[in-house]
Amino acid sequence: MTIKHTLVGDGPTKVITVHGWFGGEDGWGLLPDLVDTEAYSVAFFDLRGYGSRAAVESSYTLDEVADDVFALADELGWQRFALVGHSMGGAMALRAFSRDPERVTAVVGISPVPASGVPLDADSQALFDGAAQDHANRYAIIDFTTGNRQPRSWIQSMVAYSAKHSRPEAVAGYLKAWTGADFVADLPAVSVPVHAVVGEHDPALGEETMRATWLEQLPGCELTVIPNAGHYAMFETPVSLVAAIESTLSSVG
Repeated sequence: MTIKHTLVGDGPTKVITVHGWFGGEDGWGLLPDLVDTEAYSVAFFDLRGYGSRAAVESSYTLDEVADDVFALADELGWQRFALVGHSMGGAMALRAFSRDPERVTAVVGISPVPASGVPLDADSQALFDGAAQDHANRYAIIDFTTGNRQPRSWIQSMVAYSAKHSRPEAVAGYLKAWTGADFVADLPAVSVPVHAVVGEHDPALGEETMRATWLEQLPGCELTVIPNAGHYAMFETPVSLVAAIESTLSSVG
């Protein structure tokens, strides 16, 4: 299976990105435009059930995503590469790292889900479950996770992109995968740079959550809190996000 992707740059440091629940191959805000194309080669791709891969058969599991990450790397001829994952993509990046750490040069999570998942209370579970079909639920989630502070028109555009770019079955299937993640015991000893980057206005996957999860589960993990950002720093504060990512990736090959 050939995995459609977009490759930005032709630099020596290879990077594969894994998008979030409401994201996609072309849903990274200004981040692709800010890639240092001489230093990095960055691959963006859709998960199964999203965008150009909406019709690809899927079981919507973290391991399946890890399989696709390694398959894409093989197609590109990359033996070693860094991983950048947003939100649920953070857990997916960690799953790939746990499967074959020798191939991974660094891991950067942007408002990332941890290897221990995200347990939801009853009200939150109902809200997130409903997001597969109800666009109002997606709006409420994006609004909440960006601190109830961003323009209505922008949130609506995010909802519209998500609705157009994902199958409801994929949204529902991946929800179970990332909320129920439970592979802390599989995480390898950390010998490469690991960095959690969060927005100060993200109430769900912000600094407090990172200190209790990524920093505890991945000894040596660096933490950066970006001012004026919530859950979607690639849209809210893209320059600061790229600076944080490069602070890690600039040291790897």
